[in-house]
Amino acid sequence: MESSTGTAGSEAILLKIEKATAVHERWGECLKRDSGIARLMSELESHWSSSWQVMEETGIVACCRHCEEEEGGSCCGRGIENKYNETLLLLNLLFGVVLPDVRGRPDSCFFLGDCGCQLRIREVLCVNYLCAAIQKRLSLEELARVQGTIGRELDTVFILQEAVRRILKSFEQAEIP
Repeated sequence: MESSTGTAGSEAILLKIEKATAVHERWGECLKRDSGIARLMSELESHWSSSWQVMEETGIVACCRHCEEEEGGSCCGRGIENKYNETLLLLNLLFGVVLPDVRGRPDSCFFLGDCGCQLRIREVLCVNYLCAAIQKRLSLEELARVQGTIGRELDTVFILQEAVRRILKSFEQAEIP
């Protein structure tokens, strides 16, 4: 049962958020100053913007909004947040996202807010999933364009996650006497 604070059943994601926040507080500025990380963050910003632009242009954003607001359905179901790891949450913090501390909607993903997903850097499933209604709506050319664009975003997210993990591991090893 969901508590009045919205935390029942949210303990696992809250622990991941806590860990990501602690790493961000300790190493966030060092990570952002790293030239490789800064370059990847800039690339990701560009790819992220392109993904949203193509989703706006093809009507995906409007279709999702209509489904959520008018049909009461959402692909962002409760439990999706469990796909997220500390590194992805850390990336969001590096991009200035304020992670929630309570679930906004009882039957939805922990990160779904009143205006959609509160995260900037999202799990592969969240970026890549296109429901049957959207697939029917898009031409093959539009579908290929969407998939190509979001593919570049997802590739960069993966590369950035791996780079951050490598650097964090080197920080940890430097602290071992």
